[in-house]
Amino acid sequence: MSRRGWVLFALMSVIWGIPYLMIKVAVEGGVSVPVLVFARCAIGALVLLPLALRGGGLAGMVRRHWVALGAFATLEILIPWWLLSDAERRLSSSMTGLLIAASPIVAVLLVRLAGGTDRLGARQWAGLMLGFAGVAVLAAPELRGGDTWSIIEVLLTACGYATAPLFASRWLKDVPALPMTAVCLTFAALVYTPPAVLTWPDAVPSGRVLAAVAGLAVICTALAFVVYFALIREVGPSRALVFTYVNPAVAVLAGVLFLSEPLTLTITYSFVLILGGSLLAMTRQTPGDTDTEPRPAEPAEPTPRPTTPPATCPAVTPEPC
Repeated sequence: MSRRGWVLFALMSVIWGIPYLMIKVAVEGGVSVPVLVFARCAIGALVLLPLALRGGGLAGMVRRHWVALGAFATLEILIPWWLLSDAERRLSSSMTGLLIAASPIVAVLLVRLAGGTDRLGARQWAGLMLGFAGVAVLAAPELRGGDTWSIIEVLLTACGYATAPLFASRWLKDVPALPMTAVCLTFAALVYTPPAVLTWPDAVPSGRVLAAVAGLAVICTALAFVVYFALIREVGPSRALVFTYVNPAVAVLAGVLFLSEPLTLTITYSFVLILGGSLLAMTRQTPGDTDTEPRPAEPAEPTPRPTTPPATCPAVTPEPC
């Protein structure tokens, strides 16, 4: 990988590893969930829309795909960002980041349940089991402590992040990623305008909170997509996704360093299980792996399929996550 590729990789690892920290600062500083999601979407859209308009064809894209764009925005932004922000009113940022790291595992399972042609071998099933064990280890203390709904919210967010790219790959595969992201953020901002107005804070939040909201919108949302697309152009879509395995470590480290969140043995064990499970679940099956079902005969000369990069957050992230 080139020096530019490494720089972009490092940027993405940090940019999509710190949203949980900024969300935590904002919600603890008195910003309501609707206001936070609205600000994130509106500011992100204001930054990305000029770039999208410069390429042209934005209005035509919306006319042709408005139903699919609305559905994608609901799966990727409208529901997940509300659930994630609400959950962080009670959960630590490091725990939230680790739970979201289960998104690739959920994606693998969803593809399989949806009838995907790829068969899961022993390695992939072992990865799924490891990952879910990590989620169980991490969630168990919170469930006993009465934070069941918060855990469910984060896991539903992970499901949304896992489902949205699958939806986009089928219904929006010919839509350019940057314009699609700008339109979806704009749509989400419009939807959240009424609840944001109703829950607007009476007093101006502190400078620390305002900086967190601005950083979440500009750095972790708008800039993140620009850097991500540059990384895809530099190293390709498959290698670009490797940074998603670094995000949880950044999320945990940020919570420990800046919010004095405890680095417990539970978090450490869960980190190893979830990340190890994700790596195993997403590895390509090798001839030595044993299929759980008979594999159909392969054609003599399979037709190569184009690889479409994720249009927004990859399956862990996305959070832009």
